[in-house]
Amino acid sequence: MLLSDPLQATPTLLPSLRDEYPEWHSGRPRYALWSIPVDCPAVLQRLHEARRLLGDWLHPVQGRQAHISLFICGFPCAQPYHDDDIGTAVLQAQHSALAGLNVAPFELQLGGLNSFASAAFLGVKDDGQLDQLRQVLSPLSSEIRQVAYVPHLTVGIYRQAVSADRWRERAEPLRDCSPLTLAVRELQLVSYAARELQGPLRIEARVALA
Repeated sequence: MLLSDPLQATPTLLPSLRDEYPEWHSGRPRYALWSIPVDCPAVLQRLHEARRLLGDWLHPVQGRQAHISLFICGFPCAQPYHDDDIGTAVLQAQHSALAGLNVAPFELQLGGLNSFASAAFLGVKDDGQLDQLRQVLSPLSSEIRQVAYVPHLTVGIYRQAVSADRWRERAEPLRDCSPLTLAVRELQLVSYAARELQGPLRIEARVALA
């Protein structure tokens, strides 16, 4: 539930532990997702302002590049074994499917500060392009997802169990912002070290938009 909705939001933020979650990765080295890189200076400035506003409520980002998640893939491997593994052949098929679409560059609108229970984010709106891209990826692999897809730019994950009312009060200066335009010219398959949940992303493949 979104904290911007006082009728449905959880009463407090849900903090995350600074842990490598070994029961999750089971020794598997990297976790992969399709993403949209965010390199617009105005959007990055708003992201910085949001992090500064929420301050010590958030865990440090640890070098994670700004991005919008498009499709969560799982742990890449040659031969899938776990439910959240994804075969390298499937990733290659997804890459070919996206490249074959010949999608033209498009724009996203980045809005104000909002939040899930466990993570703050800037809202993202589009004209249906993200759904089109996801519909190409989903027949090739089940997405690793527990809740419905909400496009967003993550600001950070929480380390304090602050009340939702306090969050709304502090976030007020950035909650209703004029939209910023992000030009999307490339899709990226990225991965991160599973033991570093906020560590840097490594680009595995690119799809340039036609």
